[in-house]
Amino acid sequence: MSPTPQPGTTHRQLWAMAGPILLANVSVPLLSAVDTAVVGHLPQAYYIGGVAIGAMIFVYIYHLFNCLRMGTTGPTAQARGAGDYAEARAILARALLLAAAIGGAVIVLRLPVIELAFWLIAASPEVEHYAREYFVIRVWSMPAVLAGYAIVGWFYGLREARVPLVTQVFTNGLNIGLDFLFVFGFGWGVGGVATASVIAQYAGLVLSLAYVWRELRRLPRGTAAARVLDPARIARMLSINTDILLRTLCVVSVLGFFMAKSAALGDLTLAANQVLHNFLAITSFGLDAVAHSAEAILGEAVGRRDRAAFRASLRVVFVWAGLAGVLNALLYAAAGHAIIALLTGIPEVRAAAGAYLLWPVLLPLVSVWAYTYDGVYLAATRTTIMRNTVVASFVLFLVLLHSLLPALGNTALWIAITAYLGLRGLLLHLHFPRLLRKI
Repeated sequence: MSPTPQPGTTHRQLWAMAGPILLANVSVPLLSAVDTAVVGHLPQAYYIGGVAIGAMIFVYIYHLFNCLRMGTTGPTAQARGAGDYAEARAILARALLLAAAIGGAVIVLRLPVIELAFWLIAASPEVEHYAREYFVIRVWSMPAVLAGYAIVGWFYGLREARVPLVTQVFTNGLNIGLDFLFVFGFGWGVGGVATASVIAQYAGLVLSLAYVWRELRRLPRGTAAARVLDPARIARMLSINTDILLRTLCVVSVLGFFMAKSAALGDLTLAANQVLHNFLAITSFGLDAVAHSAEAILGEAVGRRDRAAFRASLRVVFVWAGLAGVLNALLYAAAGHAIIALLTGIPEVRAAAGAYLLWPVLLPLVSVWAYTYDGVYLAATRTTIMRNTVVASFVLFLVLLHSLLPALGNTALWIAITAYLGLRGLLLHLHFPRLLRKI
C-alpha cells in the first residue's frame, strides 16, 4: 500500500505523473496538427475539410468510448490504495474484453456509421468524398485504439505514467513519419493519412501489451481469474462506463455540432475552424495531464478513505491546473498567428482563422475548471454527477447555437462552445462539497 501523501511532497508526486502524461498528451494534438498540415499544403481547402470531417467522426467515436480509459484509472487507483492487486489485474482484463467487443462492433457497422454521419453533416461533394475515403480505411484501427485506452488508464491507475508516454510517443511519432511518407512520398493523399494511422495504432498496441506483460509479472500476486467475470464487479464497471459514455456522448456531440455547422457555413469556415480546433486540442490534452494525475493520486486517497490526503493533493492539483490554463492563453496570444501559418499555407484559410483567434486565447481560462474537476470526480468514481452536469451544459450549448447562429454566423459557434465549457466547470464546483462529504 502506498504511503499517505505528506505536505510538501504532493507537488513532486503530481509532476511525477503529470510530466510524462503531458509529454504523451502533447503528441496527440501534434499528430492532429501534422495531419492538418500535411493536407493543408495540398492545393485545395477541401482536402483539409475531408480530413477534418473524417477525423471528427473518429474523434466522436474515440471520445465516446474513452470511458475505457476514464473508467479504468479511478477504480485501479482505488484498488491500489486498498492494496487489492488481484482486483487491479481483473480491472484490466475486463476493460480489454470490453474494448475488443466495442471495436469489433464498430468495424461491422462501419457502413451504416458513415452513412449516418453524412445524413447529419452537410458538406460539399469534395469534402464528403475525401472524408469517406479517410473513414473506411482508418476504421480498422478501432480495436487497437480502444485497447490502448484501457491499457493507458490501467497504468495511470497504478501511478505509472512513463509507459504510456513511451507507447504514445512511439505510436504518434510513427504515425507522423508515415504521414509524410505516404502523402508526399507515395502520393496517396487523404488515404495515406488514414493508412498511417492504422499501421501506427497496431504497432503501438503490440508495444503496450509487452509492457503490460512485464508489469503483471512485477505486481504482487493475487487470484484474479474468478473476478474478471464476477457479476457484481461487471455491473459496477458497466455502471461507471455507462455514466461516462453518456457524459462523453454530450462532449463529443458539441464537437460534432461545431464541425457540422462549420461545414454548413462553407469550406473556408470549416477549414479555418479545423485549424483553430488544434488550439483547443492542445489545451485539452495539456489540462488533461493534470486531471489524469489527479485521478491516480486522489483515487488512492479515496481507496484508503484518507480525506486529509485528498484535500492536500486537491489544492496542488488546482494550483497547477490554473497555471496551465494561463500559460496556454499566453502562448496563443503571443504565437497564435505563427501557429496558424504552420498549419496551412492557404492565404484565405490563414486570414479566416486569424479573425477568430481571440476565442482559442480565452478558452483555456474558461475550460480549466471543467477539465480539472473531471479528474477529481473520476478519482472518486462519482460519475453520475459528471453525467448530469455535462447534459445540462450541452442543453445550453444547443440553445445558444441555434438562437445565435442566424445572426452571428461563426461567432455563434465560438460563443456556444465557450459557454458550454464554462457552465460545466461551474456546476461541478457547486456539487463538490457533496462529493467531499462522502470521501
